Amino acid sequence: MEAVIATLVVVAVIGVPALLLRRVLRGRRDLGGPVDRATFETLHTASLAAPPLRSGLTAQGAEKAARHLGVLLGQAALAITNAEELLAWEGAGGHHAQAALDHAKDTLAGGRTRVLGPDVVACGDLDCPVRHAIVVPLTTDDRVVGTLTAYGTQASAGLVRAAEEVGRWVDAQLELADLDRSRTLLMEAEVRALRAQISPHFIYNSLTTIASFVRTDPERARELLLEFADFTRYSFRRHGDFTTLAEELRSIDRYLLLERARFGDDLHVTLRIAPEVLPVAVPFLCVQPLVENAVRHGLEGKPGPGRITILAEDGGAECVISVEDDGVGMDPDRMRRVLAGEARSGAGIGLANVDERQRQVYGDAYGLVVETAEGAGMKVSLRVPKYRPGVSAT
Repeated sequence: MEAVIATLVVVAVIGVPALLLRRVLRGRRDLGGPVDRATFETLHTASLAAPPLRSGLTAQGAEKAARHLGVLLGQAALAITNAEELLAWEGAGGHHAQAALDHAKDTLAGGRTRVLGPDVVACGDLDCPVRHAIVVPLTTDDRVVGTLTAYGTQASAGLVRAAEEVGRWVDAQLELADLDRSRTLLMEAEVRALRAQISPHFIYNSLTTIASFVRTDPERARELLLEFADFTRYSFRRHGDFTTLAEELRSIDRYLLLERARFGDDLHVTLRIAPEVLPVAVPFLCVQPLVENAVRHGLEGKPGPGRITILAEDGGAECVISVEDDGVGMDPDRMRRVLAGEARSGAGIGLANVDERQRQVYGDAYGLVVETAEGAGMKVSLRVPKYRPGVSAT
């Protein structure tokens, strides 16, 4: 037990990278002393407790995490509360669970660790191991959001330090959960911004085009109206941060069909799509804005016909996508300012939006690559990993 306690500071200070942990655990047979073995067993236990806490301080997550946190502390029982109720009780003395929130109230109010003795905790059963309690606050953003309480037969200074270190480690997981939620909210806001940008311009032009065919070619007007309905249904759907590349391309095809009805023979489109990348999960509306930008800001201002080329290729562990037009292009310095967030109006807003979401989901290495110059058209490329934890079109 003392060896486990000695390693808790290490767990609180460092993370537990999965790759490193797997390598360590594969080699634990070669670890010599009991302290070394205890260190790596503690890291392994902490790694099991982390995923349930990444959903925040919920009853389900607390119940799953409590099993592993109880092993870390090695006490008779462990309780986790939020500010209003008991979320989980793990271990012996379940009849004490109803008093856990009462034991936590002073820590919830004051934000400090409290040690409770038998006069407060113990029951009439002399064989019950729940006689002392160490109540540790759980905090995020300097707010006390709950407590972690270790129950046992004693409350030594070493156990208090261990409980506090475990509490700090839980705090770090809860803060990461908040960051995940913030990222999700930001992505949702970015998608809403894209929809707001797309809809007025495109809807007006599409409906005007459809109206022009109502008398001269009613059947084509009907077909275009159905395509318009399918396109808007996809663009304004309310579920899922991700979709498949096949679904995204299907929506792009509807968009281009409507735009070709408006441009006529002046709009030429080339698609080269590798079949093996069609099932790849991609952020919702990550390619469509690139195509719309090519039409709206690349070709509309160009006299005569224009061409758009859409490629999706197999790049090993990644899918490589590009959208190229031979339109009016843009000054490279202006494009850099757009992608840096220094210019947020006019051409390029959709590109900046996609660039931000790519970086949020996959990291800075997966931002957009834009090749352009005034009068020389524009090529926008992005890479999407074929597999990334947490990224799924389902």
